[in-house]
Amino acid sequence: MGPIFKNIKGDRLIWAIAALLALFSFLPVYSAASNLAYIGEGGNTFVIFLKHLMHLFLGFVIMYGVHKIPYRYFRGLSIVLIPIVIMLLILTMLQGTTIDGANASRWIQIPLVNMSFQTSTFAFVVLMVFVARYMSKIQDKDITFKETILPLWIPVFLVLVLILPANFSTAAIMFVMVLMLVFLGGYPIKYLAVIVGTGILALTLFILIAKAFPDAMPNRVDTWMSRIESFSDEGDTEADYQIEKAKIAIATGGIQGVGPGKSVQKNFLPQSSSDFIYAIIVEEYGLIGGFLLMIFYLWLLFRIVIVSQKADTIFGKLLVLGVGLPIVFQALINMAVAVELFPVTGQTLPLISSGGTSIWMTCMALGIILSVSAKREEMKEQEDKDDNPLDILAEAI
Repeated sequence: MGPIFKNIKGDRLIWAIAALLALFSFLPVYSAASNLAYIGEGGNTFVIFLKHLMHLFLGFVIMYGVHKIPYRYFRGLSIVLIPIVIMLLILTMLQGTTIDGANASRWIQIPLVNMSFQTSTFAFVVLMVFVARYMSKIQDKDITFKETILPLWIPVFLVLVLILPANFSTAAIMFVMVLMLVFLGGYPIKYLAVIVGTGILALTLFILIAKAFPDAMPNRVDTWMSRIESFSDEGDTEADYQIEKAKIAIATGGIQGVGPGKSVQKNFLPQSSSDFIYAIIVEEYGLIGGFLLMIFYLWLLFRIVIVSQKADTIFGKLLVLGVGLPIVFQALINMAVAVELFPVTGQTLPLISSGGTSIWMTCMALGIILSVSAKREEMKEQEDKDDNPLDILAEAI
C-alpha cells in the first residue's frame, strides 16, 4: 500500500472527505438494504454489502486513475466523448424499457459482465467538461449569441433532449448546472435569458407533445406532474407515501437517533438504500448524524472552491467548478427531498447511496478535480526547487 499512497497527488482533504464518506456509507447501506436483500437475494444482506464494496473499490480505482491524467487532456477528450455520449443516450432511449408501465429507459446493459450502466450520469460529467472547455476558449473575446449556438448550445440541448423523456430531474439539474457554469465563465446575462426562455419553451412543447401522444412516453409527464402536485398540496395523498415514511424516519430519529441498524422505516420506505438513504441515516444517527453529513458535503464544496481558485488556467478553474458543484448540489437536493423541501427527484446521495454508476461518476468527477489540484502541487514544487539557494549555488559552480 505504501507505493500507492506515495503516488497519490492532489488535495489531501478531498481524498480524506471522499474516503470518510465512503467508509461511513457501509453502515447505512447495509442497514437500509435489508428489505432489498429479502426481495432479491433470499435474505442474504451480505451480498448487498459486497456489491457496495465492489462499487466503491472500482470507484476509487477510477478516481486514482483519472487523477493521474494531466487535466489539460480532458479538453480534447470532451470533444471526442460528446458524440459517444449522444450515441449512448440514443441507444439507451431505443431500449424502450418500462417499469410498471412508465418509461424508465435510463440504463444499458454492459455486455459480458451482466451489469447495468446509467448513461445520463456519464453524460453529465462529459457535458460539464465540454462546457468548461468552450467557456475557457472564448475568454477575453467579444462574442455574439449566434457564434455560440452551434459549438456550445446545440450539443448541450441535444444531450438534454435525449435525457429528458426518461429522466426529467437529471435533465433539469444538468440545465441549471450548465447555466451556472457559463455564468461563472462570463457568458453575457442577456444571452442567458434567451437560453432560459428557449429551455422553458422546449419543455412546454415536449409536455404538449407527450400529452398528445401518451403512448410514445408512457406516464412520464403524468409522473412529473403528480410529484409536483403532491409536493405543493398541503394534504397527504397516496402519492406522498415515500415522503411520509421519510418524515416518520426523521421524526423517529430525534437528536441522537435510534442507533446503527435499528431503523424501522427501512422496511417500508422504497429506495431506502439509494434515493431516501438520508432519512434512514437521520433515523439511525439522529439530527447530529444528519448535520455532520451535511457539514462534510459543505466542506467538500469549500475545498472545490479552493482548488478552483488555485488552478493555473481558466480551463482548470471552470473544470473544477463544472464537475465539482453538481456533486454538492445533488447531495443537497437529496437531503431536501427527504425533509420535503423539494419534490421527489430520484437523485442519489453521492458516495453514500448504493448504485454503481452514481458512485463511479462521482469518483470520476473527483478524480478530475484532483488532477487539477495535482498540477498546482507540481508547479509549486518546481517553484520551490527553482528558489532553493543550494540549487542556485550548485548551478553557479
